[in-house]
Amino acid sequence: MGLLEGKTAVVTGSGRGIGRAVAELMAEHGASVIVNDLDETAAKETLDALRGGGAKAEAVVGSVTEPDFARQLLSAAKDAFGGFDIIVNNAGYCNDGMIHRMSDEQWQSMLDCHLTAPFRVLREASVYWRDEAKAAAEAGGPMPSRKVVNVSSTSGVAGNVGQVNYSAGKAGIVGVTKTLAKEWGRYNVNVNAVAYGFIDTRLTAAKEVADRESIDGNEVSLGIPDKIREAAIRGIPLGRPGTPRDAAGPVVFLSSPLSDYVNGTCILVTGGSYT
Repeated sequence: MGLLEGKTAVVTGSGRGIGRAVAELMAEHGASVIVNDLDETAAKETLDALRGGGAKAEAVVGSVTEPDFARQLLSAAKDAFGGFDIIVNNAGYCNDGMIHRMSDEQWQSMLDCHLTAPFRVLREASVYWRDEAKAAAEAGGPMPSRKVVNVSSTSGVAGNVGQVNYSAGKAGIVGVTKTLAKEWGRYNVNVNAVAYGFIDTRLTAAKEVADRESIDGNEVSLGIPDKIREAAIRGIPLGRPGTPRDAAGPVVFLSSPLSDYVNGTCILVTGGSYT
């Protein structure tokens, strides 16, 4: 039996990269999965891969930054699987710049994506989880075990040049994590975070001239120059970037019964950097 047998997980930003790896590893451990991505093609590719492996899965395409999207996302989980046990707030991207060149829109885009969107998802989840926990307690049975994993970054715990907006959002989600761990412990909900260092994705691929792509209405660079990438890798004690699969492992741990007494923490997933 898998660690997540009988559980339903909602994973935002799971069309590619870390989010897809999380969705795949959760499915391997028996979870039903709600896939989400802005890109319909990417979401469908992940959905097809999960179903091809025998997992139960549905996809909800759309931006987590839309005001009503949290309701749509969690309603889909309720309709498809009768509820949800795990939320992974993973959706995100970078919109970098030095502070003296940063626009209000550039600043706000990172707070909207990395802080306000997870807040809305968790606020919507509280509508379900609090009532279900109270009903179980009143019936004299055990409360269901629920898990939240919020994705932060070393930029959120240590800062990073050119990322004042991203760092603020990622630091903020750690504060949300620690607060909800205190608020929701009484409902048997574990709320934790992971802070990633250098993980190999399309955002960190080696490119002398970064590609540009529109994400959520913002022009974003994909890839980083070779010299910067090489310097970053030299600072990792394990001597390599993490893979999306490396990134997924701690999320599955924090979503499983193995972490039932872990609450309000932020695990650094960095290969030894920033420790």
